[in-house]
Amino acid sequence: MENKRVLITGGNSGIGKVAAIELAKLGASMVLACKPGDKTEAALVEINAVAHQPVINLPVNLASLESVRDLVGEFKQRYDSLDVLINNAGVFPARKKLTDDGFELQIGVNHLSHFLLTNLLLDVLRATSSARIVTVSSMLHKKGQIDFGSFRGEKKYNSQTAYAQSKLANVLFSVELARRLAGTDVTSNCLHPGGVRTDIMRDLPWLVRKLVDLMFITPEEGAKTTIKLASDSSLAEVTGKYFDQTRLEHCSQLAEDEDLCGQLWQESEQMVEHTTGS
Repeated sequence: MENKRVLITGGNSGIGKVAAIELAKLGASMVLACKPGDKTEAALVEINAVAHQPVINLPVNLASLESVRDLVGEFKQRYDSLDVLINNAGVFPARKKLTDDGFELQIGVNHLSHFLLTNLLLDVLRATSSARIVTVSSMLHKKGQIDFGSFRGEKKYNSQTAYAQSKLANVLFSVELARRLAGTDVTSNCLHPGGVRTDIMRDLPWLVRKLVDLMFITPEEGAKTTIKLASDSSLAEVTGKYFDQTRLEHCSQLAEDEDLCGQLWQESEQMVEHTTGS
């Protein structure tokens, strides 16, 4: 990873921070995309302690599509190439919340913000030899359904249903992106990191969080698949695939529905276009 530039969302905690640390150790030039604050500053200190090259944070609020556009503008002012984009950040609120643009928070942050980020960065990814796009999903995507009528929080909210939908959207987006990038030098793959003890569970009841701590794997274990997809030379030409804890696996059969994948792309495109700053 020497001299390869990596942009990762949510690189200030959990598997994102571990991935950033390990990729920095391998020589990557790491750019975090996180909310500014004490947690991000502490992560920068920790990552820079082992990095070959200085690590920076470009501030972003993924609950605001305008902020995503600002992030891309700042990135392009600084850089003209990108070797790896890691769509890592995610939320799992227990109660219904909306983004600044009026979308249900999970579909807004977990899918739409990364959909916009990726599309706005495609030109710099294409300008880079053998670029990779890595999207963190979850095995829970297999329980998901896409309900376009719920994207603005119109339906009764169930946190697990909303999470599964957003993670399915990650998979469908990643697979459709691979189709659209066929014949280029850019790959798109997605992954399930395993059941990981991270602060995405911070809004859950105390007892549930304690059970999670007992049953789930560490962020160090969970980050292995992200690191593999970002850096393994044997995967340079692998695209449109789903990995579960470093192993190539089958994802939801819905990913084979090209009409659904195409519809999600078109709906997502319209939603991010019809917001402030488009």
